[in-house]
Amino acid sequence: MPGPPMRIGNDERQAAAHALGDHYAQGRLDADEYEQRVSAAYTARTTAELDALFVDLPRPAPPAPPVLPGPIPYPYPVDHAAPYGREPHTGRPYSNRSKVVAGVLQLFLPFGIGRFYTGHIGIGVAQLVLSLFGIGVLWAFIDGIVLLAGHPTDPYGRPLRS
Repeated sequence: MPGPPMRIGNDERQAAAHALGDHYAQGRLDADEYEQRVSAAYTARTTAELDALFVDLPRPAPPAPPVLPGPIPYPYPVDHAAPYGREPHTGRPYSNRSKVVAGVLQLFLPFGIGRFYTGHIGIGVAQLVLSLFGIGVLWAFIDGIVLLAGHPTDPYGRPLRS
């Protein structure tokens, strides 16, 4: 046994008028019938009165479920052993250090700073000590050019990134 008729508010009336407008736009209602039903929708007081306006009309499709964002597929397979990629010719994984940074440090701070950056502590200390005598500065400057132009590696033998 159904309960008492439920009262409706202005939002329900406007939603019904909008739905009737959609049916009119799709050609299911003519102009006179649309006017009569919209007037009845705005004077309706219960859900039963609104439901009576849609008895001979198809029900609207249920709204599509929201699309939840998922993981973004990565276009290339991930190689966890080489997070910075691999050298194309040898397949060795790249170092986490940059050869451009190492070379620029060697050129502008010619005290072995670029070698400290790449992890070659012994060479960096030698250049630092010899820079007191002047020859270390020249060595570090030439070493900076070699770092930029050559194929330097880190202490583990991985090539520095470009």
